[in-house]
Amino acid sequence: MDKKYGVYICTGCGIGDTLDMEALVDVPEEEGVNCTTHPFLCSKEGVAVIQKDVDDGKVNAMVIGACSRRVNFDVFNFDGCIVERTNLREGVVWPHSRETYPMLTEDQKDDEEHFDPVQMKAEDYIKMGMIRVEKVNLPEAYQTESFSKKILVLGGGVTGMSAALDAAKTGYDVTIVEKADKLGGYAANMRSQMPVSEPFEELRAPVVNELIAEVESFSNIDVKTSTQVARIAGQPGEFTVTFKKPGEKIPFDVPFPLPEEMLVDENGKELDAEAQHAKYLEFNEGREDILQLDPNGELYGAVVLAAGWRPAVLKGEAYAHLGLDLPDVVTNDEFEKIAAKGKIIKPSDGKEAKNVVFIQSPGKEEDDADFEYTGSVTSQVALKQARYVRDDYADGKAYIIYQHMRTPGLQEYFYKSMQQEDGVFMTKGAVTEVIQQGNNLAVTASNTLLGENLAIKADMVVVAGGMVPATKDDPIINLAYRQGPGFRDNDIFGQYADSNYICFPYETQRTGIYAAGAVRRSMTIEESIEDATGAALKAIQCIESANRGMAVHPRSGDITYPDFFFQRCTQCKRCTVECPFGALDDDAKGTPKANPTRCRRCGTCMGACPERIISFADYTIDSIGSQVKAVGVPSEDDYDEPPFRFLALICENDAFPALDMVGMNKIDYSPNVRFITVRCLGSVNTIWIKDALAQGMDGVILIGCKHGDDYQCHFVKGSELAEVRVKKIGDALSSLALEEERVAFAEVAIDEYDKLPEIINAFVEEVEALGPNPFKGF
Repeated sequence: MDKKYGVYICTGCGIGDTLDMEALVDVPEEEGVNCTTHPFLCSKEGVAVIQKDVDDGKVNAMVIGACSRRVNFDVFNFDGCIVERTNLREGVVWPHSRETYPMLTEDQKDDEEHFDPVQMKAEDYIKMGMIRVEKVNLPEAYQTESFSKKILVLGGGVTGMSAALDAAKTGYDVTIVEKADKLGGYAANMRSQMPVSEPFEELRAPVVNELIAEVESFSNIDVKTSTQVARIAGQPGEFTVTFKKPGEKIPFDVPFPLPEEMLVDENGKELDAEAQHAKYLEFNEGREDILQLDPNGELYGAVVLAAGWRPAVLKGEAYAHLGLDLPDVVTNDEFEKIAAKGKIIKPSDGKEAKNVVFIQSPGKEEDDADFEYTGSVTSQVALKQARYVRDDYADGKAYIIYQHMRTPGLQEYFYKSMQQEDGVFMTKGAVTEVIQQGNNLAVTASNTLLGENLAIKADMVVVAGGMVPATKDDPIINLAYRQGPGFRDNDIFGQYADSNYICFPYETQRTGIYAAGAVRRSMTIEESIEDATGAALKAIQCIESANRGMAVHPRSGDITYPDFFFQRCTQCKRCTVECPFGALDDDAKGTPKANPTRCRRCGTCMGACPERIISFADYTIDSIGSQVKAVGVPSEDDYDEPPFRFLALICENDAFPALDMVGMNKIDYSPNVRFITVRCLGSVNTIWIKDALAQGMDGVILIGCKHGDDYQCHFVKGSELAEVRVKKIGDALSSLALEEERVAFAEVAIDEYDKLPEIINAFVEEVEALGPNPFKGF
């Protein structure tokens, strides 16, 4: 692309009133680049000015100095052009008023005692924008060699069938894979479902049979029962899937998870991710075929994981007081199966079970927790099963002893109706003992709402077992990925299929694979049906995006993808290991192998690479590094007391919007900080920090999303990785005789904009107390 440069600066929204426009225009014109100003650049007339220059062939790489790139992004969109948005409004003139920082007089401009920090910032931003359009290229979309729009649904229960029907109704071909010999899943063994219509007081018959009949009526839904997925290789749009019968062994089965003894070193200490990765490669030595496509496999565009759940197995000393070894003490799962066969009867002798106690938590005096994998669903199941007792026996009695009763949404009406039901007794309490007493059971409980201990004579006791996701201890999807066949880091989610639960439900860390139903969290049938719709729509969205070479969320529409300069690759594996989405495999020689449609375009690989060989068309080590070097760093040669200069690298998902809101609310912070927005803090390469300090900047701060178990990072681990890298850079700073405090890391949520000025100013004050960077002026 033969670039033709142009700079356009808006003077509206206070920009022209706050800045010395003549001096600002001189910045590009001194470089031989034409600069045009307009009082209302985003207006129809303003856009027409730019469009005319484009149509006349004068400009195809432009810097627009106006408002934030987060607004008017559709207005300043010029086909075939590189567009850099320089944030003069929210980033300069709105937070830094002339009341606080007066504009210099003509006499002061040439005086070394005076400087204008606001004008300096604006001019630096224009310079940074100009160097970026010089360093980046117009991206071209990646095109797959072959492409499929078929959707694979793993699981033939209510969730899986609902997802398949939703996709099929939009015209997509769908394959349902079910390991059992028939469709239906757990719902096929249920007696009733929760109420779904007003007044939410009556149970309804399961919908499973209706769904099965509907699935069978669709010609574009292929059902494979008694079948499992042996392996999924490839990427969205071209997943190659190999099927097998349950129990069948095929040569390329991935031997994973690793045996426990291979996850620890010789001292029994758990290995880090990189060491585990090395063990994995060693474990698969000579079996590189696990990463290859199966020539006999079937091609799919996206996958919906709807494998459901299995009942929790309650055993161990912690539950000994509940009498789980007694024949008439059953789990809620076992009770449902009994109820589905007819009237409720005792397992021990087949006699009527009219008095039933439902235990919702482990109990004991000091324990107020629930059973594992329980929640609102198990609360609703207890209410539903209590209704069975009343429906089967006019004189039946149901006792529900709970620590937490959760009935969200409209199910509260059902809860209230059960409260009014004769023969149903509910109380908060801790069950202390369940023992056999003749032909009956004796249940005792303490700490009840009534303040008294309870002693109940019962025919049966039902213990609320949780809904364990099918993904626990079994990857199910069996991915032929170097990072393993399942999901990463799902210990955070309690072995549920992972997703960025705040922003992107359904989306797992494996691009193109969307979780729905009880593999994502415990859900009722009604919730699972709704969840299936969301996952099906996400799968369709992924297919259509991949077909156009575009990324899915959160950088939806991005057509860039990582490019490698393999001549300098040292095969260190850092990019492969640190990629949050498993977008990189290794070839047989251990060289990274990119899967572009798996990629979320976060740039974490770029930040991880010590050789700096990874780049994107419009986002490179050089483009950001050149922006850093474009920042003016005043020294004593320029001013008697030169201002400090700071660099802030901020993520585009939380910190950047928060910074915009700071500007919109006209909250002041140090104007000596230059902000560069990055795709994710995980993409920050430490060379940018070193370059900033080497050219004399006084400090560098990275500001990103919150991380941890309740992370808010759109790319899962970007902020966490960045913080680790910042800590490791301390040794390098010491070798340069620089204080570690000159480089900092901070977290901020998108709605914590009011805290951002405090974070920035506190960092500035701390570094100013250290004094200027000794490299300033060299």
